[in-house]
Amino acid sequence: MGYLMYTAVAVLALVASGWCKEEPVERAGLKFSSRKYSSVINVPNGEQFGNWTWPEMCPDKFYAVGFSVRVESNQYGLDDTALNGVRLICARDEDRSFLYSIESHVGFYGEWSQPQYCPRGVLESFQLRVEPHQGLFGDDTAVNNIRFRCSSHPVLEGPGTGWGEYGLWSPVCPSGGICGLESKVEEYQQGLDDSSLNDVRFYCCDRPQHVR
Repeated sequence: MGYLMYTAVAVLALVASGWCKEEPVERAGLKFSSRKYSSVINVPNGEQFGNWTWPEMCPDKFYAVGFSVRVESNQYGLDDTALNGVRLICARDEDRSFLYSIESHVGFYGEWSQPQYCPRGVLESFQLRVEPHQGLFGDDTAVNNIRFRCSSHPVLEGPGTGWGEYGLWSPVCPSGGICGLESKVEEYQQGLDDSSLNDVRFYCCDRPQHVR
């Protein structure tokens, strides 16, 4: 009985902290792409291949509180692509009883990781780990991993790959939190060198300042 009580308390503590996966999560897609935003944050070390695709936005009054990544593991001599996409999980302030996901365009390779969540607050800045262009005969992987900083100050890091280096942190969303994203993706190269995700930028929306 004591063990069961301990287990129940532990599970409740994890849920309260925001580290457990909450359900349900509905894919937002382009439904809320007309949402107004206050600013865009980016970093200077994104790579050159591919094109900017389309933005996806959290619903009005929802902000990104967590994320997951689509990552291809080391292919050991075959073509590596590393990070293929970023998915944001959107919630309405501290109410995580219903969540939306947004991801813009993603590459073809790898599996989605389990979501990570801010224990409190929202995502407000990010940092990319990028491998620079490897030259004509090299294997380009471009974006390898991502970190986010929460407004409650923890830093969350994706389970990406290890090529390249982290660059500078983006600016912090000035008066709110991250509420949307857009990805720069190199499309499938028909058997040639794929680099997939090359860059990503995030949209900021204003948020009541008493909620951190």
